[in-house]
Amino acid sequence: MELEHKFCQPGAESAMGLTLTEGMRIEGYASVFGRADQGGDVVAPGAYAASLQRLAAEGRAVRLLWQHDPARPIGFWEEVREDGRGLYVKGRLLEAVEKGREAAALIAAGAIDGLSIGYRTVTAVKDREGRRLLRELELWEVSLVTFPMLPSARVAAKGESPDGDTLRELALALDAARRDLAGD
Repeated sequence: MELEHKFCQPGAESAMGLTLTEGMRIEGYASVFGRADQGGDVVAPGAYAASLQRLAAEGRAVRLLWQHDPARPIGFWEEVREDGRGLYVKGRLLEAVEKGREAAALIAAGAIDGLSIGYRTVTAVKDREGRRLLRELELWEVSLVTFPMLPSARVAAKGESPDGDTLRELALALDAARRDLAGD
């Protein structure tokens, strides 16, 4: 079964965000109801309800991943819920995981600020404008990403300026990302 992901192109506007607090805690909205994403999809209120109920009943959790990579969990979501605005998430990056530390440094420096969901569409219809209205989704994961498909699913770093060690970690992470993209 292949999951769908929500990415977008650089330059999308930011309307709300995920907040980094207490060093490794994060919270915000991974999805907002009623807003078209870069692919023209709109998530309907209640789209996650059945999935979240199933996960809770089965004792399973929505995963917190780095860039949708199932081999790179970087923390855990303590709370995932729908409210009137969208899919709210609150969790913690794991300091013991190298990529978790890197993610925190990147968020704090403003180098990364996106959230993206990994899901399977259960029910969708076309609306009058031809957009896909997602009525029920099976949510698998919420990732920290460079470019989310929904421009308003963003991270907003708050807190103190990063120290020298954090800036060195950030420089190493950015250099590693550059090497990965270049295929070095």
